[in-house]
Amino acid sequence: MAKTSLSKLTPIDTQTQVDKIELTLQEYFLKENFQPGDAIPKEVELAEALGVSRTAIREALSRFKTLGIIESRKNRGMVVTSPDIFSNMKRVLELQLIDGDTMKEMFEMRLVLEMGIVDILFLRKDAASLRKLEEIVKKEELAQSNTERLKYDVEFHAMLYKISGNTTIQRFQKMLLPIFDYVANDIHVESQVKNANFVTHRILLRTLEEGTPEEFRIKMKQHLMKYFEKIKALYA
Repeated sequence: MAKTSLSKLTPIDTQTQVDKIELTLQEYFLKENFQPGDAIPKEVELAEALGVSRTAIREALSRFKTLGIIESRKNRGMVVTSPDIFSNMKRVLELQLIDGDTMKEMFEMRLVLEMGIVDILFLRKDAASLRKLEEIVKKEELAQSNTERLKYDVEFHAMLYKISGNTTIQRFQKMLLPIFDYVANDIHVESQVKNANFVTHRILLRTLEEGTPEEFRIKMKQHLMKYFEKIKALYA
């Protein structure tokens, strides 16, 4: 029997009408350069222009509403908005619907973020923020339990994100806290305090006060080294 070429087969279009309307509207918003605050055509106008029912248009628009791309405004109808890019991600994380592999990958993102904000920290640090870090470090050094130390560890790193002055980074860091805990427990990271080479928060603070961005970046990587080593082992 002669071989046939599968390339001659045409993929079956599995998109629903609403899927197609959504894609068409997305392209329309892009081509017309809609900006936050701009009003979009009414449902009846969109339905007539696309030759579909208002019900189908309404369902497609509801998807944009869910994503925060459009919203209803009194006396203006539907308008384009500036969506909260983290809102849907936050919902997913709160429901704990992502699998272990994705959790580990998002954990890696947090490590990358910890390393990536260094230059911003040195641009925006000030005496007040350094004093707050000092207070956290002192409390951590006096802590009597692992629970207390973990609390101040979280506070220290959260303060670094706050010093960055970037509210988006701060929100992202807060969302990733549960993932950090999950992966840390899952890969059984040993206590780093017992390691003589471990870079403490006190050392990080001193480097932030007196060192350079490159020195701080090196110290931060050493501070997080056990996590990097465990992740490396997972892919070995």
